Amino acid sequence: MIFEAFDRIVLAGDSVTDMGSAQPVGEGLFDNMGHGYPRMIENLLYAVYPDLNLRLTNSGVGGNTSRDLLARFSRDVLDLHPDWVSICIGINDVWRQFDQPGFPDLAVSPEEYERNLREMIAAAKKAAKGVILATPYYMEPNRADRMRARMQEYVEICRRLAKESGCVFVDFQAMYDAYFTVQHSALIAWDRVHPNQMGATLMAKTWLAACGFDYDRDFTKA
Repeated sequence: MIFEAFDRIVLAGDSVTDMGSAQPVGEGLFDNMGHGYPRMIENLLYAVYPDLNLRLTNSGVGGNTSRDLLARFSRDVLDLHPDWVSICIGINDVWRQFDQPGFPDLAVSPEEYERNLREMIAAAKKAAKGVILATPYYMEPNRADRMRARMQEYVEICRRLAKESGCVFVDFQAMYDAYFTVQHSALIAWDRVHPNQMGATLMAKTWLAACGFDYDRDFTKA
C-alpha cells in the first residue's frame, strides 16, 4: 500500500466527500469525519492497518465546485501539511449547468475545470508525497442522458491529468457504471449524486484498491 506510518491524508471535495463532517475540516473521534466514503476509508484502514496510525482529514464542503475548492485549497488542504492529498471534485461544476441553467456564472466549463484541477494538483504535488485524483460522477446508466454525457467530459479530463501528473487515479464513474449493470441507481441515491452507506462503501473500496489496499494483511506480523 502507498501509505506509511503516521501519514496524514487530506480528502478534499464537495458534499459527496463532506457528508456531514465537521467544518471547515473534520477529523478524529465521533462524527467529525462525516458518514461518507472518507469515513469508510478510515474505518477500513484502521481495521486492516492499525499499526500505521494514519491520520485522515475530511476537507469536503457541500456545494463546492472546483472553483470553490481552489479558492480554499491553501487554507483547508495545503496548510494542514498533508502527506497525501485526495481530490474529488466536479459534480457541481456539471450539475449547475442543468439544475440552474439561468445562472451560467455558477457553472464551471470543462476548460476552467481543467485549469482549476491543474493548479490544485501542481500545488499538492509540491507539498505532499502524492496526489490521488478521483473522478466526479453521475449515477445514470443511460450514457446518452445530457448530464451523464457532459459528466464524461469531466471524467476524461481527470483521467488525462492523472496520467500526465502521475496521480493515483480513481474512476468512481466507471465503478458506478459497472455496478448499475446489476442494480438500479435508486438503491444508492435517489438524486443520482449523494450516495447512501452502500454507495460510500463502494467508493471507499474503489479508492482503497487504487492505493494498493490488502484486505488479507495480517497486521500482527507487520
